[in-house]
Amino acid sequence: MNRVKIIQDSKVIKLLADPVRRELLRLLSIQPLTETQLSERLNLKKSSTGYHLQALREAGLVKIWRTRVGTYGILEKFYKPTADFFIIDWDKVPLSLKRYFLYNHLERLRGMLSALQLFAEEEGKEIKINSDELIELAEEVAKTIPEVGRRYQNVESDLDREMLIIRIYSETLRNVLSKEKWRKLIEKIRKPHTIDVEAPINS
Repeated sequence: MNRVKIIQDSKVIKLLADPVRRELLRLLSIQPLTETQLSERLNLKKSSTGYHLQALREAGLVKIWRTRVGTYGILEKFYKPTADFFIIDWDKVPLSLKRYFLYNHLERLRGMLSALQLFAEEEGKEIKINSDELIELAEEVAKTIPEVGRRYQNVESDLDREMLIIRIYSETLRNVLSKEKWRKLIEKIRKPHTIDVEAPINS
């Protein structure tokens, strides 16, 4: 299984704009599950779950991990994602969907900036960024993360999925904040022994 997969097909991107399908992928990233198990967790009819699973399979986002004969001799299929982390190529996102996918980056970015704020508070300072700047910064992250993600596509790593995602987002944010326009966000609170946007992340 690939660690990272960059999604460039606009049809697949549109498919991932469905929150049910994104939740299916999230659940399957935790552990392989059957159609019945997914239906129970999502409170969906099996026919509906099957429809979404088929769409994800045809798009190459999930696969059958293994099969077994279950109760009453029924063949059970366990599904899992084809990658640990799917990254959408921002340049391929239809204009009508950019706001939807930008929201996901905004949520992660708020979390990361909250962590930086903790360092700022130690110095009696605060990170000052308005709503427009936050959206612009999120767009920069959305544009940059595919470049970072490509470096992890064929890399062997013992990082689990969540740590892999954190690593990629951290590296992406570091690259963005190293640009002159955004350096002001952290230059007044940076501590050489705790935060350094120039320092590489060790593999």
